[in-house]
Amino acid sequence: MKTYPDLFAQLTSYENLELAFRKARKRKTLKGYVIEFEADLKENLAKLQFELQTFTYRPNPIKTFIVRDPKTRKIGASDFRDRVIHHALCNVIGRVFENSFIFDSFANRKGKGTHNAIIRFEKFLRQVSFSGQKVSPKPETENPQPQTGGANGFWTTMQLWVMH
Repeated sequence: MKTYPDLFAQLTSYENLELAFRKARKRKTLKGYVIEFEADLKENLAKLQFELQTFTYRPNPIKTFIVRDPKTRKIGASDFRDRVIHHALCNVIGRVFENSFIFDSFANRKGKGTHNAIIRFEKFLRQVSFSGQKVSPKPETENPQPQTGGANGFWTTMQLWVMH
C-alpha cells in the first residue's frame, strides 16, 4: 500500500491555506464575508493554521435556510473560514483518493462537474435498448413515459438507464 508522509504538514502549511482561500473566494469576491475575511487575511490564515496545528480548530455551526427555486429545499451553508479549511483539505487529500474513484464519479472533481455528468448520462441513455428498440432522450412534455415494449411502457427513461 502506498503511504503519503507529511499530509498534516501539507494541510496546515500557510501556502496551502492561502491557495484554499483563493479557491473559496472564487466567484464570491464581492460578498461581505469574503471582504471581511480578506481585510485581515494574514491574521485569519495564521489563526486557522494555529488552530489546525494545535488541534483546537472547531467548525462554526452550519447556517440553514430555505430556497424556493423552483422547488422548496433546505440548504446548509458552512461559514467562510470553514470553507477555506474544506478547500485546504481537498488540496491535500484529493490526489490521494483521485485514483480510487470510479470514472463516472463527477462530484467535486477537477475536469468533471455537472455539465460533464449530463453529457456522460446522455451517452449511456442513447445506448439503452429493450426489444431492439432504442430509447432517445426527449423533453418530458413531449413523451414523459416512452413506450419501450416492456410492461406496457411502465419504465421511465431514467429507470431504463439505471437497469442497463
